[in-house]
Amino acid sequence: MGSLVYAKICKQRQDNIVGMISSETLGYYSDELGSHQYPTPLNLFYPLQGNFIAFIGNMDSGNWVKQVIGSFRQHTQFPSEWAAFPNLLPGISWSDYWSFWQQGYPALMITDTAPFRYPYYHTAEDTPDKIDYGKLARVVAGLERVIHDVTHYIN
Repeated sequence: MGSLVYAKICKQRQDNIVGMISSETLGYYSDELGSHQYPTPLNLFYPLQGNFIAFIGNMDSGNWVKQVIGSFRQHTQFPSEWAAFPNLLPGISWSDYWSFWQQGYPALMITDTAPFRYPYYHTAEDTPDKIDYGKLARVVAGLERVIHDVTHYIN
């Protein structure tokens, strides 16, 4: 829980954290229909192809999520989805961004949603040959622009 320790220290120091971005599993994509499986009721609203990147936050971080995905979409031609979910949704707190929520900071996760699309997630078959390096490079380049935008905005 290093992120929780860090977020608590930031809160104690009263650091001015505009928003936290956590990147999680960004390299696996599939255009195959049915390659993405959601828990109910999300399966009714989001794509059935695992070819996009997701920007996920909680309700309190909704404006931060919109700002970040807006910047990403402005600079990057890549399928993207976003959501600000209630904290009670299963899986919503599975990343380091949760620690920042606990301290009152807006935070989000950018992910390829691996547990819902990647059949090799946390297995011995999770090897580098499964990564789509071309698409990953496009995502990373877009995230670089996002970081530039949000740091320019606060300076």
